[in-house]
Amino acid sequence: MAIITRYPGSLGRIRPVRLLSGGFNFLRRWPIIPGLILGVLVISAIFAEWVAPHDYRDQDLRLRHAPPVFMEGGTSERILGADRVGRDILSRLVHGARLSIVVAAVSLVSGGILGTGLGVMAGWHAGERQSRWLIDEIIMRMVDIWFAVPFLLLALVVVIRFDPSLKIVLILLAMLSWSGFVRNVRAEVLVIKNRDYIALAQVAGASTTRLIARHLLPGVINTVLVIASLQVGGLILAEASLSFLGAGIPSPTPAWGVMVSDGRNYLHLAWWESTFPGVAILLVVMSYNFVGDWLRDRFDPRLRQI
Repeated sequence: MAIITRYPGSLGRIRPVRLLSGGFNFLRRWPIIPGLILGVLVISAIFAEWVAPHDYRDQDLRLRHAPPVFMEGGTSERILGADRVGRDILSRLVHGARLSIVVAAVSLVSGGILGTGLGVMAGWHAGERQSRWLIDEIIMRMVDIWFAVPFLLLALVVVIRFDPSLKIVLILLAMLSWSGFVRNVRAEVLVIKNRDYIALAQVAGASTTRLIARHLLPGVINTVLVIASLQVGGLILAEASLSFLGAGIPSPTPAWGVMVSDGRNYLHLAWWESTFPGVAILLVVMSYNFVGDWLRDRFDPRLRQI
């Protein structure tokens, strides 16, 4: 008979770990809180002019470095405080949410279309005996080379050559996102093209274009959606990193990375100028990651939790 020895205080140490683990598992299976955060983000982005209490460009030097309303000296005119020129931080956060969604959506759609198209081409021509197998080799070697290129270094070189702008950021983020689609879509196409219904369609005389449009693309759409949901948070974080380094969207555009960068020199005086944008980036990126994990578990039966 086994004897179980309980040490005093061991249960108290284990219980918080179990609670934390259970909380993460709950958020992964039912991302209610991340969904609420993303809902607030989308609503703020769509109705920014009505949600924001002030125009994000309004300056008032009398309120320079004004603290949040819950601190001593705070005022309801600047609920989350003001920056170095008296602009309302809450209003800039709301308008920055719109900018983050637009940047992530445009770059993700552009990179997703390019990556999905190349992945389908590479997977369809992989293993062919004719010279078309070179298409797969060329595409995959391009992906390997791109993964070896340091993105931030490339972004800094591009910004030095061209002035930083929203257009440059969109191009850079689209270039960042396409490679992830290629490998996953290619792997999915390699599985789908060997199934019986593809062979039957070929015997029936279906053209390559029809096979891809009617059979391959519907088969990889779930994979594309999951990859896209997992990449949104990374793209928002990449945009914030570029803006923080001065290689992204230039000031005074209310990008969250720009706000963190502008307030870093005043952390000893006004910590809220960088903290609130940083917290916004943290919550949004984590929420997108939780939702992406949930979609992956739902769409992939091998990972679906019962």
